[in-house]
Amino acid sequence: LSVSQLTCNNCTTSVSGLYQLPVILQLSEDDQQFILQFFLSSGSLKEMAVQMGKSYPTVRNKLDDLIAKIKLINQQ
Repeated sequence: LSVSQLTCNNCTTSVSGLYQLPVILQLSEDDQQFILQFFLSSGSLKEMAVQMGKSYPTVRNKLDDLIAKIKLINQQ
């Protein structure tokens, strides 16, 4: 998907064009939530594993998969 128009809700100014979505918005909602949780836990996978009730290797694998997805998106 590409963004084609942005509109200000306050003054109704519109900007039209063809804009690429930021990388994070090209990811699934689940992946976006993982990134947010990673950020809020100061990048501590150990803390995330506790919060998520999963093992550290499971959380590490999720991060590795997400890194691979982002690299793929950046190659496009």
